[in-house]
Amino acid sequence: MGWERRARAALALVLVLAISTLTLSTSPAAAAPAAPPQLRALWVDAFGEGLYDGDQIDTLVAQARAMNLNAIVAQVVRRGDCFCERSLAPRTEERIAPRPFDPLDRLIEKAHAQGIQVHAWIIATAAWRGNVPPADPRHVFNAHGPSATGVDNWMTRRSDGLDQVAGEGMREWVLDPGHPDAQDWIVRMATSIVANYDVDGINLDRIRYPDGNIAANVPSWGYNPTAVARFQAATGRTDRPAPQDAQWTQWRRDQVTAIVRRVYLESYALKPRVRVSADVISYGAGPASQGGWTKTRTYAEVLQDWRGWLSEGILDLAIPMDYKRDTATGGDQRRMYAEWSDFAKDNQFRRHTAIGSALYLNDVDASVRQILQALAPSAAGNVAAGWIGYSYRTPDAASDVGGTRSGKASRADLTRALTQPVADAPPVFAGTATVPDMPWKSRPSTGHALGTLVDAAGASLADRAVKLVDADGTTVRMVTTDGRGQFGFVDLAPGRYRVTADETSTGVTVTAGALATLTLGAADAAVIPAAADPNPAPSDYEFGSGLIP
Repeated sequence: MGWERRARAALALVLVLAISTLTLSTSPAAAAPAAPPQLRALWVDAFGEGLYDGDQIDTLVAQARAMNLNAIVAQVVRRGDCFCERSLAPRTEERIAPRPFDPLDRLIEKAHAQGIQVHAWIIATAAWRGNVPPADPRHVFNAHGPSATGVDNWMTRRSDGLDQVAGEGMREWVLDPGHPDAQDWIVRMATSIVANYDVDGINLDRIRYPDGNIAANVPSWGYNPTAVARFQAATGRTDRPAPQDAQWTQWRRDQVTAIVRRVYLESYALKPRVRVSADVISYGAGPASQGGWTKTRTYAEVLQDWRGWLSEGILDLAIPMDYKRDTATGGDQRRMYAEWSDFAKDNQFRRHTAIGSALYLNDVDASVRQILQALAPSAAGNVAAGWIGYSYRTPDAASDVGGTRSGKASRADLTRALTQPVADAPPVFAGTATVPDMPWKSRPSTGHALGTLVDAAGASLADRAVKLVDADGTTVRMVTTDGRGQFGFVDLAPGRYRVTADETSTGVTVTAGALATLTLGAADAAVIPAAADPNPAPSDYEFGSGLIP
């Protein structure tokens, strides 16, 4: 426990210095300040206790409060179904209490009453598991699964023809991010929750291509025939590209990015205060040990450029799933955890990262060590926005599948470890803390633009380059339209711009804190003022920007 005491003491010193430097006080005799803003949360999956009825939700909220957490990341969309009523994805069919009970409504009501945020966690690309279809004919698997033909089939395929991803005892059906209608469905499904519920955040998981590739760093998925045909039309090629073909690989990576960009901008149009986050991959060693970011399995194999998303500003929060064992038998995993943790802290750009750790892989003491490391500064001095643990259902290795005790018993131990001092070390979470402010949203100095490129007949044009040109004639941004002809730009300096594509041009005025919308080739852009944030949380505490080129 010596390492743990030293780490606790170091973290306490960091927090004291941050508070004394960054918290304003009107009197030298003022009471001890509260902890600085820090995201503290658990993922609550939908495959076990937590969300199935009102009593479980009440217990969940009380447990989060007892742990001094300030957010719950609740899995409301699993595989094309929702633990809610008012979503594009139909209500889940199994185990939840009957109507009029709405799990998401109940969770929001109870959590908000305790000052706890609710982030709606959705599995973006999952469609279904197994071959027994869901009962609801509206379910995406029934309408666009393996029984559908031609463009109506949205399922991804592997380069060798495999059409299901290996799961736990069953195979999963997965949407293809390169299919234009699948892209659009993912965006509309996510934003339907933002529109219809008072969520504090929308959390995207599996926003990437699947695991189960034919070899490491060989991105083998994405061979839905409609997606391949779209790539061929965009590039003028007629061949079926190999998995590691550079042009094909980048095109697929861009499709995932396009989904994230649209979710970000369309969520902003609905409720600017909503925090858009993603659970992102951190397989193996950190980038420095693998030859750089583009050599990681994250970027090269599952085609998820989350560093690029932060750099562009199309995420408010990235949560690396830094799932490693902190044990003597874990090999190099302790080093890997530290590498990814530091990389995330040092690559926040104008946004935030929070470190995710695997409670289910470790005992409580090991998890405490990982939490302390997640909250401590990187070697470069940058601090993450907080920590998230997976999961509420399995809070330690002993409560995981085949474990020796219940989740309830393990949660009690974890609660004590987080909120009680150990020897001479202070508690990890001695008291409550607020969730960090997003100054780019609460005090914006930039604006955004969202548009659609159409032809003379009004049909959308996919995979076309769109340039944003400033008043001096300088091209300041360039993006490619998605499968529905949509494009967007974030964090633009206020002013007048021209948007050009396919010899078509239109003007657009960008205003700080507003989203400009346009149809390229039609009337000039309309400016939609951002809605007032009903729950602003300004803060004098700033996290390290980590501006690493």
